[in-house]
Amino acid sequence: MTLSNGTSDGTIRWGILGTGFIAGLQTQDLNDNGFTVQAVGSRSVDSSKAFAEQHGIATAHSSYEDLVADPLVDVVYIATPHPMHHANALLALNAGKHVLVEKSFTMNAREAQDIVDLAESKGLVALEAMWTRFLPHMIRIRELIADGAIGEVRKVVASHNQSLPQDPAHRLNDPALGGGALLDLGIYPVSFAFDILGTPARITASASMTATGVDRQTAAIFEYDGGAQALVDCELDAASANRAMVLGTKGWIDIEHTWYNPVPFTVHAVDGSVVERYEQSVTSRGMQYQAAELERLVREGATAGTVLPPGETVAVMAAMDQIRKHIGLSYEADRESA
Repeated sequence: MTLSNGTSDGTIRWGILGTGFIAGLQTQDLNDNGFTVQAVGSRSVDSSKAFAEQHGIATAHSSYEDLVADPLVDVVYIATPHPMHHANALLALNAGKHVLVEKSFTMNAREAQDIVDLAESKGLVALEAMWTRFLPHMIRIRELIADGAIGEVRKVVASHNQSLPQDPAHRLNDPALGGGALLDLGIYPVSFAFDILGTPARITASASMTATGVDRQTAAIFEYDGGAQALVDCELDAASANRAMVLGTKGWIDIEHTWYNPVPFTVHAVDGSVVERYEQSVTSRGMQYQAAELERLVREGATAGTVLPPGETVAVMAAMDQIRKHIGLSYEADRESA
């Protein structure tokens, strides 16, 4: 069985679709924690072979089609750029494979719904690779909030600001490759707000744009019918401490730098005294926990869990669509659905 500590017995076999940086991080965490990485696929045979050699993978496919058709692969991890997730996920699902799809899950909610609908119709798992949701410190935070440790939650504050390559040709700055701060970085605080407070009733947002036409920095306010708020922001050309807080009527939770990684947090009472200090060492980077969740769902014959069900992934993408509408940012995928 898949264990709660993010390990696997290795009987479910993984295929890696894409050979970029994030694919390497996920594959390393899989290898380090007992998962079976059976194959990798790339549009370049040289890239595929190099990745397979680096990570000790048995089979290197020279196309995505060959990877998803591999009878020894049960699950496909999709690690291509955002604009390719929709087609890649549909390709794998139509081949009968479960999918773990990198975030942002797709370019928009329409594409996300396509993937979720196809997975459901085939009885397959389509899980968003929002790895933060499955980390031990986030599980504990949800427990504390449910137990009323900080009273009624009134506000979530979360940032994701990094100083990243400013080359106009880099994918982060290229509209054709889904560039911009929101899809790459903002997805983390947006998803965190959903995790703690659910779907907002209203969203407002503003942004500054790059010369290439994508968002350089974006800030949004989520409003909830009960009066709660979430304040989320992201930026791709200036770094910050990247902390997060959950404020309640009886205290607050302060998640340290960098909050979306496996880091400590402190629960404070309203007078500032420490109620709980949480620290738990995590092996590897921590991306194995989302893989363990997918394997758990597969073993149980389920297509949706409670931590990040498919419907919430679609709702998160719909919120991202709303933010983009506010800031005037559209992509080719939006025009294709018009």
